[in-house]
Order: sequence, then C-alpha cells, then structure tokens
Amino acid sequence: MAGKETYVIVGANLCGGRAAETLRQEGFEGRLVLVGAEPERPYERPPLSKEYLRGEEERGKIFLRPPEFYQEQEIELRLGVRAQRLDVKERTVELDGGERLAFDKLLIATGGRVRRLDVPGAALEGVHYLRTVEDCERIAAELQPGRRAVVVGAGFIGAEVAASARTKGLDVTVMEAAETPLVRALGAEMGRIYAEIHREHGIDFRLECRIERLEGSRRVERVVMADGEKVECDFVVVGVGIDPETSLVEGTGIATEDGIIVDQYCRTNVEAVFAAGDVARFFNPLLGERIRVEHWASAPNQGAAAAKCMLGRDELYADVPWFWSDQYDLNMQYVGHARAWDEVVLRGDVPGRKFSAFYLKDGRLRATMALNRPRDIAASRALIRAGAAVSAKQLRDEDVDLRTLVSAAQG
Repeated sequence: MAGKETYVIVGANLCGGRAAETLRQEGFEGRLVLVGAEPERPYERPPLSKEYLRGEEERGKIFLRPPEFYQEQEIELRLGVRAQRLDVKERTVELDGGERLAFDKLLIATGGRVRRLDVPGAALEGVHYLRTVEDCERIAAELQPGRRAVVVGAGFIGAEVAASARTKGLDVTVMEAAETPLVRALGAEMGRIYAEIHREHGIDFRLECRIERLEGSRRVERVVMADGEKVECDFVVVGVGIDPETSLVEGTGIATEDGIIVDQYCRTNVEAVFAAGDVARFFNPLLGERIRVEHWASAPNQGAAAAKCMLGRDELYADVPWFWSDQYDLNMQYVGHARAWDEVVLRGDVPGRKFSAFYLKDGRLRATMALNRPRDIAASRALIRAGAAVSAKQLRDEDVDLRTLVSAAQG
C-alpha cells in the first residue's frame, strides 16, 4: 500500500520542498524524508542577489514554509547532511555519518554547484560566491557605501549582485571574459544594451578581460589582469555559472549528460528514481528538444510534476521556460528557450528601456525578452505554446495586438 512506502527527496531546496508539499497534498501517506546539504529548510534563492542582499527583506520571508509545517505534515527533515552514496539495486541512500535511508521511490533535486575561479589567490579571504543564504549574508556584510567591489562574470547573478552593490553606494567593477555580456542567453545586441544600462548607473563594465591572479596579504586587495593592469578592491564576488550536481549518481548507471537525463515525466533510466530542477536535463515536448534550465519557475513547477509522477499520475512536464531579473528600476522577463535564431525583432522604446525582443527561428517565435513590458510575456508564452507562425512585421508593429495573433493561432 502507498501509505506504507518510503519516499526520499535529496535536495531540500525550492524544487525538493515543493515536491514534498505536493506529495502530501496529493494524498501520499507514507514516510517522507527530505535531505538537504544546507542547514536551512527550503527557501527562495532569487532574493539572495536582490532584496535580501540589500537588506530590504526580512530573513524569515525567504522560506517556503515555517518550521512547524514540516512537523504537521510529517515530513522528516535531514538538514546539514549530504547524501554521499546511492545504491539503486538496494534502493538506499547513505548520508554523512553512515545513516542509510531505504526508499521505495527517490527524487533527486540536488540543483547545481558554483563554478570556482581557478587563478592564484582565489582562496584569499574576501572572495565570495553566491549560492546559499550563508553566502548572501557574507556578501551583504561587505556592502558598505564607498567600498570597492569587483564582480567577476556578467551573467544574471553577477549583474544582479553588481546592481545591488551599486544601489548600496559601492564603487563596482564588472569583469566579463566574453566580448558581450549575456551573449549566449540574449544575443550580442541585447547584451550590449545591458552593458550600457550598467554603465549608465556608474559601473565600470569591462569586457573581453582575463584575470591573471588575485593579490592580497591575507585578504583580497586587488585583481591583476592578463595585460598587467591592477584593479584595487575591498572584496570580490564571482558569478561564472553553476554545474549540475550529479555526483550522487556517478557509477550508479543513471544516465547523465549536462545533468541527469529524464523524460517528460521526470523519470530517469532507473526504475523508481526521478530527478527535477536545475540538475535535470529533460525532454520538453513543446520545444521538441532536451533542455536543462536553471530558472526559478522550473524548480517548483517541475518539483510538483515529479511528485505526481512518483505517485503514478504521469503528470506531463511541458512548461514554457520563464524567468525574470530585476536590476535597478528595470524588470526583465524572458519566456521560451532559444539556442539559435534567425532574427531578433524589436518592439517598443529601446532608448527608454521599455521594449521587447522577439527571437524568431524558421518563422516561429522561440523566445521573448521584455524589458518593463510584462504584457508581451503572457502573449509570447501562448504563441510559443501554440507553435504559431508569426512574421517580423507583425511583431514589430505596435498597432498589432499580440493577443490577436494568439487567437488566430488557436483557431
């Protein structure tokens, strides 16, 4: 009987937390264990680079649920411990300290691990990475007006940290190895606009630069570039991406390729083992390809879908990917998934920072980035879901209501 089964979730994060909640909401009455390497119960990560980092949000508000929720729902928390070993034949997970958890079904939601800066001096004090609440609080303690910060990496996390630091009155230098920031996600044209935005706010934004080493007697004091230039600083924040945390499944026979491979039902190639969130590389039937996304929305949505699939409901996970990024007074939203495109079509006021960029491939909308234009995101999501044929002329014309294109596509 289902009530006598044991389900284990490895990853007490947003994805794992939502999965545990969903299992109880959907009627699972068996033993439910939630394992997390961090000492904290499940929480939201987006505020760590924005509101919570700047001291504008109370600590308690970042958590998904109060502590008593897990007691009331009989969700056993194993926090501050790592799942070290997985035996798929015996169906056991071994934790730090030797505890072995037997499971009937397992969900792996281990997320990702930050990439480290591999240069001399990277281990000096004052060199930070942002992934956890503790990371955030260490960086927050550095954000004092007039101090000098260097942010390495101009992806979304690096850009948000840089914007938060600048908002707090720090002198900020951003160093990016690529010739354009966010080029893989948004393309060169949109990347240049983001660099302009940061420069307009007083950030020293440097592109195509390579870091040779970090210097300091005990704590980082300067960044030395490959051309010999030295940039003095009080601290450094490194944001050069994450890698999927797949170490638990190494040697188990569970298939991996830039993450744990799952189907559209979050199932791995090993019976009774599921994966979801940042660590999962899944087939998206709407897009017709296998993708791995590191977006906030995917974590709770896929976690909930995985929970239902664990219960045998076969909840198809076919969301259109979506994420947002707040920097200064600008809200950027992105919907879809475009690895390549034929054309980027602009609509709206680019100089006024209120516009949308539509990424077209073979006459179909693959993704949309909207800056301070949230209404275009809802219409774009529907167009992408419908696989509608659209033209650059229609998308560019402000007199064309995008909702009419959705209605036409839906027949």
